[in-house]
This record gives sequence, C-alpha cells and structure tokens, in this order.
Amino acid sequence: MMFSLVLSSHTQRFLKKTPGRVRLLARIRMLRDDPFPSDMKRVVQRKEKTFRIRVGQYRVLYVVDHERQEVLIADIDKRSRVY
Repeated sequence: MMFSLVLSSHTQRFLKKTPGRVRLLARIRMLRDDPFPSDMKRVVQRKEKTFRIRVGQYRVLYVVDHERQEVLIADIDKRSRVY
C-alpha cells in the first residue's frame, strides 16, 4: 500500500530555500512506502496525531490520513524552531 505525499505551502517554500533539500526529499519520499518508520516519534503537543522524523539537524512533522492514503508534510524546520 503506497501513500501519496502532500506538502503544505510552508514546506514547499522551506524546501526551495534549503541547501540540504536532497537529503530531506529522499527521506520524505520514503514515507510513501512506510509512514511509520522505526525512528518516528509522536509529537505530543499537537491536537491531531502528528509524527516527526529526524533528518540531520531538521525535523519533519507530518500527519497520516489513512482514509485518503495521504501523508501530509505539515512542517520542516530546525529542531530549535519547529516545536
């Protein structure tokens, strides 16, 4: 079962200006096959079930919609700013 990826507008802008986007995009694409990798953690401070993965100094926050088979990439930023 493969999920589709949906990037928020903030995420799209962030990826355009980030020098390490190749690594980030590769890791995000892996979420299509497995939206719950072993290093995934749940973000407790959010209302909806939001998860995060680490990619170097960056954190990728995302929500999984099982009905639509989508992974919404809600936010990407450095650890100090993302939470």
